This record gives sequence, C-alpha cells and structure tokens, in this order.
Amino acid sequence: LNLVYIAKSYGLHEVADYWEQVIIMNDHQKRRFANKIVSTLYNTVSGKKIAFLGWAFKKDTNDTRESAAIYVADDLINEQASLSVFDPKVSEGQILSDLNYLNSREASENRNQIKVLENPYEACEGAHAIAVLTEWDEFRTYDWHKIYDAMQKPAFVFDGRNVLDGKKLRAIGFVYQGIGA
Repeated sequence: LNLVYIAKSYGLHEVADYWEQVIIMNDHQKRRFANKIVSTLYNTVSGKKIAFLGWAFKKDTNDTRESAAIYVADDLINEQASLSVFDPKVSEGQILSDLNYLNSREASENRNQIKVLENPYEACEGAHAIAVLTEWDEFRTYDWHKIYDAMQKPAFVFDGRNVLDGKKLRAIGFVYQGIGA
C-alpha cells in the first residue's frame, strides 16, 4: 500500500493502479489457497486439524508482516478448523497478535482454535492436512514417514511454497498438492 500511496502522491495514477492490482491478486491467492484446502478436504474443515509449517513471511526470519499464513489461518478458522502451528522463529504471542489484529473474531476464539507448538512432529500429529506456508530449509529434512504415520488418513500436504519433494511424498502415501497444481 505504501507504493500505491507514493505513486498517487506523485501523480503517477497508472503506476498506483498497477500496484493496487498486485495487492488484489496477492489477496486472491491467499484466499484461493485456503479454499483449495477446504474443497480438497471434502468441502469442510470444521473440527479438522490443519497443521501449519511456517508462519513467517519468508525463511530465516521472525518477521510476519503480511505473511500469507495469517490470512490462510483466518479463513480456515472462519471455517471452524483447528490449527496447530510450528515455525522455528515465530512466537505464540506474535501468531495470536497477528490473528487478533485482523479483528475477525474475539481473541479468545483465536486462542481456542490455534495451538502453537515447538516441535513440528507434535504439530502434525493427528492432523488431517499440513499447509506449508514458509520455505524453511529444515522442512525438507523432516522424517516424512514418521509424520505420515502420525496423521489422519488420507494425509494431505498443501505446499504453498513448493519447498517439498512432491514425488517423494506421494510415494510415502501423502496426497500432495503444490502451489500452481
């Protein structure tokens, strides 16, 4: 939005319009990702556990500003999903603050619908699906057989960053969907 404001203040209305459309498309992509999870899980995530791997807007940071995870989580909580989150650098306080900032619901409801864990295996245990929302390198090194064995079946992986080896995960038994698929 800063680029839109700057462009408008310099009278560059076409440039401002361009950046405004980029923002609209980014918002659409976030909603589309959440909708893909809902539709793939038989058109409902109510009462289903979705594990988020990653919350930061990019790897190697705890910066969550405009992270896709915030908006995907908000949409899934609106659909009554139960979320478990693991991010190596983002705190539970920051995650709850990000959701509360949207004012979509009471803070107590956010606290009830989201659980932040310090272990990725715990976050994925019993999950119906995993949503990969940050491209942390460590996600590639996880024991995906162990994760698969601990999940509900069919076990879904929605890789929003195309960071994982989809072929390998499918061979294990996951229903894998990368972004753009």
